[in-house]
Amino acid sequence: MKFPYLLYQQGLKHAPIFEGLEGDPYVADLSAANPLLDNIDVRDQKTYQALLDKAMQPEYRWGFSGYLENRKSLLRDCPQMVEERRFFHLGLDIIVAKGTPLCAPLAAETAETGYEKGEGNYGGFVLLRHRSDRFEAFYSFYGHLDPGRLPPAGMRFSAGEPFAFIGDFHQNGNWFYHTHLQVITEKGLAEGYLSKGYCAAEDLPEINELCPSPLPLFRR
Repeated sequence: MKFPYLLYQQGLKHAPIFEGLEGDPYVADLSAANPLLDNIDVRDQKTYQALLDKAMQPEYRWGFSGYLENRKSLLRDCPQMVEERRFFHLGLDIIVAKGTPLCAPLAAETAETGYEKGEGNYGGFVLLRHRSDRFEAFYSFYGHLDPGRLPPAGMRFSAGEPFAFIGDFHQNGNWFYHTHLQVITEKGLAEGYLSKGYCAAEDLPEINELCPSPLPLFRR
């Protein structure tokens, strides 16, 4: 059984990635349609974090920004993205406080862990492998983490068990506080989507076979 249909199997434990999220989420628009991004330095993430905190308080405790969002404005200072026209976001950005622990959504083992240095990159990251005789193996990827508290490769986790923590600016590629949650199939991993958080418009017809929507995996 393929993702996401495997999540509807009885007896499969499916846990929240973040415990205790309360209230409604704040929706942060990072698309090219948001004029705010035209008037700020998109690499000044401390200023953006302050704007985000102001917009969220006091009503919202957490938030997200979307899968397949066109982020051409946000990525305008990233030469490789511009050259390859990879502007469509392949993850769900879940906005929570710095230092918040992440928990495995399903039973998993660490397939890969590391640190991608550089402005606008992932910083600390973890790739979890989910496999069972009840479904087709797939992966969940988490970026912008604290590199000092990452699990070693091969470490096993039960659903709901903490495995990593949200990183600070100097740890997470200099981004606002969040994690990039991306689902990657075996085919997607083979085609290099571990290092691709965005795709081009011409990739969209096939993207469900490579990096399907992570929304079904995320639950409260």
